[in-house]
Amino acid sequence: MNPSVVVGRRPQAVAKVLWCVVLLVAVFASVETHALADERPNIVLIMCDDMGWSDIGCYGGEVQTPNLDRLASDGLRFTQFYNNAKCTTTRASILTGLYPRPQGDLLKTNMITLGEAMRACGYQTVLSGKWHLGRSETTHPFHRGFDEVYGLLDGCCNFFDPSIADPPYKGGRMRFFTHNLKRVTKFPADYYTTDAFTDHAVETVRRFAAHEKPFFLHLCYTAPHYPLHAKPADISKYVGKFRDGWHVMRRRRFDRQKEMGLIDYNWQFSEGDSKAYDWETADHEFEDLRMAVYAAMIDAMDQNIGRLVETLDELQITDNTLLMFLSDNGGCSEEPGGRDPAVRRPGPKDDYVCVGPSWGWAQNAPFRRYKSWTHEGGICTPLIVNWPGRVEPGTITRQPGHIIDMMPTCLEVAGGEYPTEHQGNTLLPVEGISLVPVFEGKSREPHAQLCWEWSKSAAIRRGNWKAVWDKLVRRWELYDLASDRTETNDLAAQHPEVLNSLAAAYDEWAQRTGNRRVSVQ
Repeated sequence: MNPSVVVGRRPQAVAKVLWCVVLLVAVFASVETHALADERPNIVLIMCDDMGWSDIGCYGGEVQTPNLDRLASDGLRFTQFYNNAKCTTTRASILTGLYPRPQGDLLKTNMITLGEAMRACGYQTVLSGKWHLGRSETTHPFHRGFDEVYGLLDGCCNFFDPSIADPPYKGGRMRFFTHNLKRVTKFPADYYTTDAFTDHAVETVRRFAAHEKPFFLHLCYTAPHYPLHAKPADISKYVGKFRDGWHVMRRRRFDRQKEMGLIDYNWQFSEGDSKAYDWETADHEFEDLRMAVYAAMIDAMDQNIGRLVETLDELQITDNTLLMFLSDNGGCSEEPGGRDPAVRRPGPKDDYVCVGPSWGWAQNAPFRRYKSWTHEGGICTPLIVNWPGRVEPGTITRQPGHIIDMMPTCLEVAGGEYPTEHQGNTLLPVEGISLVPVFEGKSREPHAQLCWEWSKSAAIRRGNWKAVWDKLVRRWELYDLASDRTETNDLAAQHPEVLNSLAAAYDEWAQRTGNRRVSVQ
């Protein structure tokens, strides 16, 4: 054999071997990359609508919520987690990591949504349920980062048939349902929104789980927002259980919360509310029924959350899923159409009843006020966090958190970073702080301050000091939340320097964000 030929071929052979090695390394690197991607947890963020702080069992309520209670016993509960007191502003903040900018659309082009941010991290994204942030090309969820969308683009609707318009006293509006970009106008005879939202979530999770990429599910129930619509079988569980009235219900919840370690034994029980009427003069049968229907709506939601958890178990992805549950604001005192028992009937689809101010106040026990107010009853939400292997079971945290924290939390879990630009637009800097250290049982650097404003009600919290602008008497109140979360002892007169500092800081925040300013006392 000609040596020159042999020598001439050896580099080619070596080159082939080296090329094969490079290919194998590339393949293994690709597999490793996908494996790392697979290890990133799925994220399920569930939010209900107009539910009080103490309604579910694991927060002291008498409503049967075994699935939420189990998630809490296997996970973490917050005692000081805040929303924005109103559904629209809460939804804007939880999606953007920003305080609401109420001038114009709440979703603006200089904001990125959780759908968009999680999609940029390589997540599959789905929204099931209520949106209530617009349906234009810049505000529709399908255009704002969600691969799959099904649900209500408005604030509320008939639970059994969303094609039924609101009654005249509620404006007579037709509601807008969508599946991706197609409007839905026909609903089957056995339809119920809480079931349907879960059906879509479960179906999408099954489909997404077949892919190697993790998913982000935002499941937004309309329950227990009015109208009070529930299935007869669920209502029957609760009829007669509220015959003692709202005062007794609040006191019993207060006692249970102390026993559960959710609240301090030294807290004062807040008595009375300016909108709450007298139980002795109320129609007890009617009042018991409408609270029973409200409880049935929460019960049905809990059943459906159980269905979703069963699906995660069946797909064997529970251990790699972060699940969070909260409410968009406190219990609701609104009462469109009044409460005449002679003509109103809570439960069926042909009526439009609400729980009213007395029950709405009691649902936030032990706190004052309700939805649309910035006292603790309006802005506190139960938050349950379930994350196997990362969250210690059966724990409670008293560290304050806020819905603006959800964006940085989800990004940290996904291994992403908050961008400075999106689709050619410079973004507002994120205002939330990640909650992951709290989930892991560590102390987190708290917000320097937290602020709220809705419908002429305002508040600011700095440390344990909280100033609240009472829109009825038009003045600032001051509370020390370390000893008085129930806001029963106004310290404005004793600490004017603290109050003036907080009021000035609130005014600066309001001016910066475009929220309503109030006069400094």
